[in-house]
Amino acid sequence: MQFGNKLATLLSEKKKEIASLSDKKTKMSTNGNTTDTSDSRTTAAMTEPRRLRGLKATATSCIASLHRPGLVAAADEEGYVCWFDLRCKDVLTTMDVGNNNPITSLCFKPGNEDIIYASTGNEVKCFDVHMAASWKQLESYNYNKDEINQIACHSKSSFLAAADDSGDVKIIDMQQQCLYKTLRAGHESICSSVQFLHWRPWEVITGGLDSKLVMWDFSKGCRNKILDFGLPDAGSRDGTGQLLNPAFIHALVVPQLDMVDKLGKICVVARGDGVVSVINTESELAAFKSKKSSKPKKGTKSTSKGSVSSAEAQSQDKNNRRLHLDYSVGGHTAAVSCVTFSMFGEKGKFILSGGNDKSVKVWDWSKFVDAGQISSCNDLLTLNINMSKKVNWLCTTPSDSENVVVCDTSKLVKVYTVG
Repeated sequence: MQFGNKLATLLSEKKKEIASLSDKKTKMSTNGNTTDTSDSRTTAAMTEPRRLRGLKATATSCIASLHRPGLVAAADEEGYVCWFDLRCKDVLTTMDVGNNNPITSLCFKPGNEDIIYASTGNEVKCFDVHMAASWKQLESYNYNKDEINQIACHSKSSFLAAADDSGDVKIIDMQQQCLYKTLRAGHESICSSVQFLHWRPWEVITGGLDSKLVMWDFSKGCRNKILDFGLPDAGSRDGTGQLLNPAFIHALVVPQLDMVDKLGKICVVARGDGVVSVINTESELAAFKSKKSSKPKKGTKSTSKGSVSSAEAQSQDKNNRRLHLDYSVGGHTAAVSCVTFSMFGEKGKFILSGGNDKSVKVWDWSKFVDAGQISSCNDLLTLNINMSKKVNWLCTTPSDSENVVVCDTSKLVKVYTVG
C-alpha cells in the first residue's frame, strides 16, 4: 500500500539520508541493548535515545505502523499530530487536529493503516493518510458527552469504542456512521481505557479510576463481569501494592488475534498503585459463571448437582492465575500510566510498561507463559530504562532496532532499541 502524494514526495526527497542513518541505527542497536545478564533486574547502559522533534507541546500519545516498519504517529496537548519515518531525519508532516485541544488517543483502522482516528475533547476525528497534503477530515463523531480518554477499533468489524470522563463508553458503527450502543453504569468514575476482546466478537473490556475492570457484551449493553482491583484479594499477589496509592486503572492492552495462541486470552492492566496486572479473561468469566450457576435458587435446596458446580468453581479458581508485577519484583514505584506488548522479534514476548516513576520496564512475559509458575515472576524483569520525565504513553514497532517509542511529559518523542 503506497503513501499519499505528499508523503511519497517527502520520502523520495530523503532517500539520500537513509543510507547514512542506517549506519547510525546499527550502532545504536549494538549499544542500546547493553545489559548485565547476570542480574535480570538491571538498568540498561544505553546510549542516549533518538529524539523526534515536531510536536508543539507535551506528547500525549503515539502509535506505530505494523505493516510499514518505522512509520510512527505522535500527538500532543495542543492538538497536533506528527508523522515520522524513522528511516529519515525530520518529521514528514504535521497536522493541527485538535485546534488547541489535546489529542488524547490515536488508532489505526484495522486492515487499512492509511486511515487514522484521533480523539480530542468529546470528538473522534478520522483522516486519510493518502490526503496528507490537505489532511482533509473524512468524518467525525460527537456522541460522547465528556472528554474521551481512549479510542479503540474492533479488529474484525466496523466498530469503534470511545471511553470518556463520565464513565460511559460509546460503541460507534463506522460503516453506518452512527451510534450503535452506549455502555453505562459500569464505572462510578472516569473510564480511562477500553479494548475490544478480539477473540469474542461482541465483547469489550474497560478500566476506570474506580479501580474496576469491566467486561461487557456490547451487543446487549450489559456487563458480564466486574473485577475490583481495590479489593485486597484482587489487588496483588501478597497485598504488596503501594497502599498509599489507589489501584486506579490507567491503561489496558490485549493481544492481537495472531498472538492469542501463544499468550492466551489475557488482558494487561496498568494500575495507579504501581502494579502491572495480567489476568486471563476466559478464566475470569468461567469462574464467575460457575459461581453464579452454583448458587441455589430462592426457595430450593442445594442439590448434589449444585455441589458439583461448586467443586468446578473451586477448580477454576485454582487455575485462574493472576500475575501481579509490583515493586517487590523490580516493578514501578509510582503509578503505571501505560502498557503494551512488543511487536518486534517474537510478537508478545515482552510486556512494556511506563510510569510516573520516570521509567520504562521491559518484562519477559514469555517466561511466565512457559513456566506457568507464579514464583518465576522474580525473573521476569529484563530491562529498566530510566527516563528524565514521567511517561505518558509508549508503543513498539516491528523493527529490530529503534523499536520502542516513548512519549513523556516533554514535546520530544524518545526512541530506544530493545531486543
